[in-house]
Amino acid sequence: MSDFVINGTKIPLGTNEHIKLNVGRLPSGTTIHLHLHIYRAKKKGPTMLVLGGIHGDEINGVEIVRQAIIQKYFEKLDKGSIIAIPLLNVYGFINFSRDTPDGKDVNRSFPGTTTGSLSSRVARSLTKKILPLIDFGVDFHTGGSSRYNYPQIRYNRDDAQAKELANVFNAPFLLESTPPSKSFRKVAAASKKPVLVYEGGESLRFDGLAIQKGLIGLQRVMNFKGIKKANIPTEKSVTMTKTTWIRATSAGLFRWSKCSGQYVNEGEKIGIINDPYGFTEYPIIAKKSGYIVGHNNAPVVSLGDALFNIGYEF
Repeated sequence: MSDFVINGTKIPLGTNEHIKLNVGRLPSGTTIHLHLHIYRAKKKGPTMLVLGGIHGDEINGVEIVRQAIIQKYFEKLDKGSIIAIPLLNVYGFINFSRDTPDGKDVNRSFPGTTTGSLSSRVARSLTKKILPLIDFGVDFHTGGSSRYNYPQIRYNRDDAQAKELANVFNAPFLLESTPPSKSFRKVAAASKKPVLVYEGGESLRFDGLAIQKGLIGLQRVMNFKGIKKANIPTEKSVTMTKTTWIRATSAGLFRWSKCSGQYVNEGEKIGIINDPYGFTEYPIIAKKSGYIVGHNNAPVVSLGDALFNIGYEF
């Protein structure tokens, strides 16, 4: 595509543009905009979406895209184009929330409508105005609700292109997974446009490892697609085809002895739950051998809370 047209603005090859896309208004009357950073090489090539903040409290994803912009990852491209959106869910970001103020999840609202909830309207803006322009993308996320996710890429198990890009990104963990219903990844897949989901760190807390691995993986993908050269060596990745959650069998004070990134054996004790009065102690036992891809950092848990996410069949 020679020229992009977004919100009435034409962006030809060889130009960069910053566009503010109106997606709504606060009760105070303050207008909410998405900030779109568009970078276009002089030479035609693939268009990549780099997206952060689809959940407002997942700040590691926002920081990865922000750092990529200020460190000029997307300038002086060899070919193709980049559309970078550091923060999609502005409403959630303002309120330190995963969702929009009406309680809706943007990433369960795609493809969205122009007459629906706040989440639905934000989703529609991305689906209608950005998705048709891209060839593939990386959607940067962070673990939510006190859960820490070890740096990982999730991709559609039946999509050969997505699998190839996931291997190129080369995060420590690669997880085959089915995209959730009404998620951006699912809508993009229906349009034959592979989107990787990167997960790393914990909500409302910066994590240096997650940010570093996200930035490095982004450069690997750009290099592979010929968008911009980058000499980034590959590292060891572990591919997993299934995950299972270990949940709390009792309420109380939770302490883990094994954490995300570590390998555990079936039957191994990986944490404990104590009652607050000093009477009882409940061991948490690994149900499968595999890697911990995510764990709960909440010090107090209720019966049935998710504690460890174990990835296996690698």
